[in-house]
Amino acid sequence: MISKQEAFPKGFLWGGATAANQIEGGFNEGNKGLNIADVLPGGKERLQILMSAGFNFEINREKYTYPNHEAIDFYHRYKEDIALFAEMGFKVFRMSIAWTRIFPNGDESESNEEGLAYYDRVFDELLKYGIEPVVTISHYEMPLHLVKEYGGWRSRQVVSFFEKYVNVILLRYKDKVKYWMTFNEINGALKMPIMSMGFSPKNEESRYQETFQAFHHQFVASAIAVKACKEMIPEAKIGCMILFAPVYPFDSNPENILYALKEEELFNYFCGDVHVRGEYPAFIKPFFKEKNIELEIQDGDLDLIKQGTVDYIGLSYYMSRTDKKGKSEEEKSQGNIVGGVKNPFLNASDWGWEIDPVGLRISLNKLYGRYQIPLFVVENGLGAHDQLESDGSIHDEYRIDYLRDHVRAMGEAIEDGVELMGYTSWGCIDLVSMSTGEMSKRYGYIYVDKNDDGSGTLERRKKNSFHWYKKVIESNGEVL
Repeated sequence: MISKQEAFPKGFLWGGATAANQIEGGFNEGNKGLNIADVLPGGKERLQILMSAGFNFEINREKYTYPNHEAIDFYHRYKEDIALFAEMGFKVFRMSIAWTRIFPNGDESESNEEGLAYYDRVFDELLKYGIEPVVTISHYEMPLHLVKEYGGWRSRQVVSFFEKYVNVILLRYKDKVKYWMTFNEINGALKMPIMSMGFSPKNEESRYQETFQAFHHQFVASAIAVKACKEMIPEAKIGCMILFAPVYPFDSNPENILYALKEEELFNYFCGDVHVRGEYPAFIKPFFKEKNIELEIQDGDLDLIKQGTVDYIGLSYYMSRTDKKGKSEEEKSQGNIVGGVKNPFLNASDWGWEIDPVGLRISLNKLYGRYQIPLFVVENGLGAHDQLESDGSIHDEYRIDYLRDHVRAMGEAIEDGVELMGYTSWGCIDLVSMSTGEMSKRYGYIYVDKNDDGSGTLERRKKNSFHWYKKVIESNGEVL
């Protein structure tokens, strides 16, 4: 039990979250074009391969496997999966639209009707069960053509291509989708721009100039999407999406406290400030000066960004980060994808991600205290090795423990005064891991019989966590 039964408000949006490139499969069906995820090889080294100097964005089946090509075949099995989501009692389902299903290359003059019709069917199936879609417009699946021919979001031209894509999907689905988000984990590009921005920096010297110019183009594009959404679907809500990881100073040394503050400003708040406040924050100016960053800003851009502020903040929360100034190589955390040093007070997942449910409460308080707009936890979950028993059961009590602690933390944040819209845990059904390309890194309430080598029947099975989450939703978070 959480301390107050009324903590989760009536109408709280319980559900689960996925991304098209990690569940759909059907990578070359329905006239879909190739996107970045389609050339991602499977295996723990996939991101290093993607960012290596010799990577040419080509599919090489002799050398690599490509788990995203089939994924869990949601493209064909969406009715079966949505029925299972409905059985759990989902109020919402967070998903993304694959840009390359709508514009296969990204720069066509006409949209692809087969792709549009596919999402019509998916939305209709969700709405049949009373499940509201929460749609991410761009979730790590940029058209590969825009990467190769234009250099990704470094190019101003991509803004106009994105605008066309946005106008098409908003118009098409205006009667079916009431919750939207623009760019998934937009600030993640500070660590790895290739997935969300479509490029790896040419060299360390140009890294910041290229990345922040691309950020500016995405801010303009996001503002265009927000304005279009509010004009076409006045009753809809459209938000941004941030990868939030609170930064703890390693100790009480003022130098480490200041270091943690500056790191948190840049990683956690820079993108949020632009999206929510509609302007570049004061703290970024000395950073730009230090890194010799000079943005190309067209007339009207800043006014547009000011007008296109979001209705809510969606956030992913998986871990916190503990850090110190001048850390040595030996001190660096080897597991946390956001970096830092090891926190001696925290345990970690099978993949080394530090587990910190209190950090979620801290994050929600920090975000709401800074912005005072509704928050929506749209990703949070535990990637773990699941054992399929001889009778077909999966006893994932470790996942239940993880999720229970994080749901309790959300309830406590609500009691703290945070306005929280909902919770869509990540990977409500097993899917291809973005960071490692593995199926064995499982997140879901639903087990999918698919292995890292591509074998498996794709049969779906309910884990113990399936039944636990159903009770959580039924009780609106009272029964944990």
